[in-house]
Amino acid sequence: MNCLRRLASASIIALTLATSMRPASAQLIVFDPNNYAQNVLTAARALQQINNQIVSLQNQAQMLINQTRNLATLPFSSLLQLEQSIKRTQQLLAQAQRIAYDIQQIDRAFSTTYGPASAGVSDQALIANAQSRWQNALASLQDAMRTQATVVGNLDTNRIQMSALVTSSQGATGALQATQAGNQLLALQAQQLADLTAVVAAHGRAQNLESAQRAAAQDQGREQLRRFLTQGAGYQPTTVQMFH
Repeated sequence: MNCLRRLASASIIALTLATSMRPASAQLIVFDPNNYAQNVLTAARALQQINNQIVSLQNQAQMLINQTRNLATLPFSSLLQLEQSIKRTQQLLAQAQRIAYDIQQIDRAFSTTYGPASAGVSDQALIANAQSRWQNALASLQDAMRTQATVVGNLDTNRIQMSALVTSSQGATGALQATQAGNQLLALQAQQLADLTAVVAAHGRAQNLESAQRAAAQDQGREQLRRFLTQGAGYQPTTVQMFH
């Protein structure tokens, strides 16, 4: 602004000198220095306002660009892989052999196969229940190992997804992409917790069936010992000739 004023003052001085040097016979040109200076200042102010408007438009354009970046979605998604991993684990749990994860089935088994060995149960039924309990324990151990193998197989998939998500998070261009990457990392942790829950459930099932088998075997052993020692219907000593 000071430069413009100095330029206007210099112009006024030059025009004044030029006018004073004209011959007396020449036609005089009317020039108002104040009006000229005012016009120059008005033009300078208008130019400054235009520059301010240009800067404001540039700031608004940059703001819109930043908003666009913040609203851009993450180009990578691990949802399908995570769902497939969880689905494999769920299918494996649903394939549990013999006594599965069903409350009614468990209650029915513990009222029959694992029920008390009463006097009204025949020897053949006791032997059949013991055989069934052994098969249940063996099947549960196999199911537990299959679940553990599936979870171990998911580790490589989880490693690949975690690496891709971390890379996407570090290269996020906006807040939305960073948030989506963080949400997918949380989903990966949830999937790993689901695998851990499946392993704990399968291992606990195997341990519980094995403990139930031992408890039922002890009860059956007491009943069989009672029958063995019972006089009359139980064991009767007899004379045996071993050598002729």
